[in-house]
Amino acid sequence: MATTRTDPDAMPWAPATEIFGAAARHDGKPILELKTLSDRRGEGGGVAYLLKATPPAGKLIKIVAVARSDEHVFALSGGRSNKSGKPVAAPGGYALNPEGQPHSAMIADESVSLVVYAGEPDAVKSVEIVDIEASPGDP
Repeated sequence: MATTRTDPDAMPWAPATEIFGAAARHDGKPILELKTLSDRRGEGGGVAYLLKATPPAGKLIKIVAVARSDEHVFALSGGRSNKSGKPVAAPGGYALNPEGQPHSAMIADESVSLVVYAGEPDAVKSVEIVDIEASPGDP
C-alpha cells in the first residue's frame, strides 16, 4: 500500500455531520467541523480527522459518546474545559477512548484536535449547547 499524504492547510473545513448529524450546526452556523485526513474504513482500517469545535460566545459544547473503535485524540489547540469554562486539558494533551468506552467532552473555547479512529467513529449520544456555569468564588 502506498503512503497517503494530505495537506490540511489546503483543505476546507466542512460541517461534521458525518459524526454529529444536525448537531454539527447551531443557529445555522457550524460548531463542529472536520477535515478528513485519511479514510481506510473500506479496506478494514480506520479514519483520521482534524476536528474543530467552535462554541457560541458564553456557551460550551457538551458531547456525550461511546467509542465504536479505539479513539485517539490529540489536542492541537484549545482543549477540554469544565462546566465553568475553565481549561482542564491543554494543547498537546492526549487521550485514548478504547472501543466500548462511554466518554464526554465539554469545550468552551475554539479547539482543534487530531482524532484517529481504529475503525468507525464514535456513536454520538448527544451534543448540547449549554451555559457556562459560574464557579465558586467567581464574581
